[in-house]
Amino acid sequence: MANKERIREMPLEQVMGERFGRYSKYIIQERALPDIRDGLKPVQRRILYAMYQDGNTFDKPFKKAAKAVGNIMGNFHPHGDSSIYGALVHLSQDWKMREPLVEMHGNNGSMDGDGPAAMRYTESRLSKISNLLLQDIDKNTVKMVLNFDDTEYEPTVLPAQFPNLLVNGSTGISAGYATEIPPHNLAEVIDATIYLLKHPEASLEDLMQFVKGPDFPTGAVIMGTKGIKEAYQTGRGRIQVRAKTSIQEIRGHRQEIVATEIPFDVNKALLVKKIDEIRLNKEIDGIAEVRDETDRHGLSIVIELKKNADAENILNYLFKNTDLQVSYNFNMVAIDHMTPVQVGLKRILSSYLEHDEDVITKRTKYDLDKAEARLEIIQGLIHAMDILDQVIKTIRASKNKADAKKNLIKEFKFTERQAEAIVSLQLYRLTNTDVDALIAEQNDLNKKVAVYQKLLSDRATLEKEIIKELTAVKKNFASPRRTQISHESAKVEIDEKALVADEQVRVLVSRDGYLKRSSLRSYQSSDEADNGLPENDKVVYEKTLSTLDNLYLFTNRGNLIYRPVHELTETKWKETGQHLSQEVGLATDEQIIRVFDFDKLDKNVDFLMATNDGYIKQVKLSDLQPTRTYRSRAITAMKMKSEDSKMIRIDLIKTNSGEITLFTHRAYAVKYDVSEISEFGGKALGVKSVNLKDDDYVVGYVLVQPEFADLIKVGLITQRGAFKQFKLSLVNKVSRAKRGVMVLRELKTKPHRIAAIAAYGQNHVLKMTTSSDRHMDINTNKFPLGDRYSNGSFVVDPTVDGTPVSLELGAPLSNENKQVSDLF
Repeated sequence: MANKERIREMPLEQVMGERFGRYSKYIIQERALPDIRDGLKPVQRRILYAMYQDGNTFDKPFKKAAKAVGNIMGNFHPHGDSSIYGALVHLSQDWKMREPLVEMHGNNGSMDGDGPAAMRYTESRLSKISNLLLQDIDKNTVKMVLNFDDTEYEPTVLPAQFPNLLVNGSTGISAGYATEIPPHNLAEVIDATIYLLKHPEASLEDLMQFVKGPDFPTGAVIMGTKGIKEAYQTGRGRIQVRAKTSIQEIRGHRQEIVATEIPFDVNKALLVKKIDEIRLNKEIDGIAEVRDETDRHGLSIVIELKKNADAENILNYLFKNTDLQVSYNFNMVAIDHMTPVQVGLKRILSSYLEHDEDVITKRTKYDLDKAEARLEIIQGLIHAMDILDQVIKTIRASKNKADAKKNLIKEFKFTERQAEAIVSLQLYRLTNTDVDALIAEQNDLNKKVAVYQKLLSDRATLEKEIIKELTAVKKNFASPRRTQISHESAKVEIDEKALVADEQVRVLVSRDGYLKRSSLRSYQSSDEADNGLPENDKVVYEKTLSTLDNLYLFTNRGNLIYRPVHELTETKWKETGQHLSQEVGLATDEQIIRVFDFDKLDKNVDFLMATNDGYIKQVKLSDLQPTRTYRSRAITAMKMKSEDSKMIRIDLIKTNSGEITLFTHRAYAVKYDVSEISEFGGKALGVKSVNLKDDDYVVGYVLVQPEFADLIKVGLITQRGAFKQFKLSLVNKVSRAKRGVMVLRELKTKPHRIAAIAAYGQNHVLKMTTSSDRHMDINTNKFPLGDRYSNGSFVVDPTVDGTPVSLELGAPLSNENKQVSDLF
């Protein structure tokens, strides 16, 4: 029955909410975030306190790290030994801590990400500066609480004689909060703290005269000051940190780039590996060798360049594409009065000063109480010396020690403490010299008490004491700034083409999304037909280009994929190449329909795009520039209205030049000037190209300059297998978005519908493909020119060979009208 009463029924949401709330509060306050006063997380504070308690300080010999870890785990921190040892090692790493709080003998890891030796091999002790964090902890300066098993007391905060939160920074992730506080220069932080003490209303600009910005233990260069000021104001901000590099001349009229300082928290080994991968993958041309020459004299990454390589440009590329330049994000969150708070520079310094004042006040009270207690005893002893015979007589007449104390208090008005001191006095202390010593001590104590009382009662004296102590810390531990702050912008200008060797290559793009480039040697030594594509794929684009050229690939879903030629995977001509799905991804029914190449992307040209559902537009090349994410994401060139919408064709045109004639499936043709088609951006739908009936769609269009209009013929193939050719001039020019005129005779039964069209001059062979992948050549010389109302001649039986699906231009049969033929 008693057990039943202890069982409570609660909703799961309530139980989960309550438990997670308690857990979150615990890890926020007791694990992951530093205290604003001493800048330490609980595990770090426990490490320092346990080592201090064990006498494992800078002025004593080193002790095994395992001993320290055991003490910490057994007395204060009931967690895994590896996490405690990891925190202990972190406090000793001079590339992570601006002022290391622990000294270690043995392997404590490296900038290359190497782990430390096991704790049974290493030795540790507190560093000298740690003494300043723990000094006066025995004088009731900070609140002490019981440890996890209530057997010992541990501090909730350390006295901290300098603003450690800013000096060493902090990193941590908890529930709903994360913190990223960079290290700073001790001297600058102390100067700012003293200034704020003297000028409580100081502005951020005033404080930033002293604290210029972070001072990372690894040095490097901070580019620009805008992010620093924002971070110091709000607690959040971003800065760019760049490696310190130089370009040096070496033998053979060559150069090398030498990095002597790298950004904070960058893994050196991975950085060197990344630079070497850039060399191996030929992402840029010009790097001959990458070496890590770091030794006991300091860090050194050497990037040896090839002859005539552009060192500045290569260095800029490395800044942009490797961790030689990184973004550092300030997120200054700390525990202030038991609450996680996003804090700026002034708040951190103000909270530290509040803590320092409290520590000095409590320490002074402790010293005053101790001095007054001792003074009371000294006064009693001096008085006892004056009446020594009577005191001795009273003590001899007493029964025991307790009775003697009682009689002394009763007869001579001694206090309890004085009486205890008198009865405990040793006989040799009754000499005159000892009286002189007592009087000297009394005078000294009176002076100390006066000093303590003044310090407690006078604000100015307290402030002087704080300044004196901070100045002493600065004098003993200040070091020059390591991180340089540059007022230059971190923006990196790269001449991409200067990084690429200019060479001629053969480029191929297939309808289904395969891309490749091959050396001309590989191409010329292969059979032209053996291009490595899958059987049902076909070539959309094949050309010899420079590696400095750029490709624009347009798909039938209105997407544009940009690729510089030098970024294409280089393969043998017989190999398949790389598929776009490895980087961008294509829809299941998406195909490449047109590819354009440009040597420069600043040309004043337009694209003309049309869809099967009757939309058309012009887009300037300048509106379709590659984005930062071009490698992994396609650019929208034309918005599709529905899932069934497809882009049927795209052309490069001179702005508003020529005439366009669109042909629909139901055999309507409409002709108008290109100037009637408006210009839009990439994400627009465009304007109506033709007035379609409900079950109609656009099959294709013919684009031609007016002076050649009379020379152009249009060949069309119907779904029933009939071929017809006629002069384009038979279609009258109207305005945009009209329905147009019929170009086939409408039959009541089994009417002809246009399956595909092609435009050409004289004497051409057309290549037709059917739905069953049958191929047929149509010699246009063997067919008469029809009028608008004829249905042509049957050339293929759809029931046997499949329905016609495409009609493409083959080679001209002669050089006649080659100028016209070249238009298509």
